[in-house]
Amino acid sequence: MANPATTEIVWDVIEKELFAVLGMVTKDREARTVGIVYIVKDQKLYIGTGLDTWKARHIKLNPNVSITIPIAKRIPFLPWINIPQATITFSGTARVSPAVEVEYDLLKSVFHHLADDQEYMQESCLIEVIPVGEFITYGVGVPLMKMRQPELARGRASVNKG
Repeated sequence: MANPATTEIVWDVIEKELFAVLGMVTKDREARTVGIVYIVKDQKLYIGTGLDTWKARHIKLNPNVSITIPIAKRIPFLPWINIPQATITFSGTARVSPAVEVEYDLLKSVFHHLADDQEYMQESCLIEVIPVGEFITYGVGVPLMKMRQPELARGRASVNKG
């Protein structure tokens, strides 16, 4: 079967979602994950957080991250039928920037009304994630009933749009 995921389809899904799991490595080389809320701009994901959060500290030490975006799937009117969640996973390079060094429009997109709170912004930062390589997908671009068949539900697509 042809690859069900295309770069355009994957980016469309990423832009419609808002929750993901961010994977990183600690200074002791231990794997860690955390749930995050993100926005997309110019094929980059942006995450707002505190300057002193452990995710910001870990990423400053090692910018290699992974992101997994779960996409809930249900059959309308038959919610008791279990369908696995669709997922998009990719590796990326992350950069932490203090909020006071970031353009206001981007801060407003990520932090909303808090972007106007100077005290809050002094203690905040923006994590920028640039996807690299390929998206690895499950259930993206396939009908719901094919999601129970891994060989039909898996896909790969370049992270870069044409």
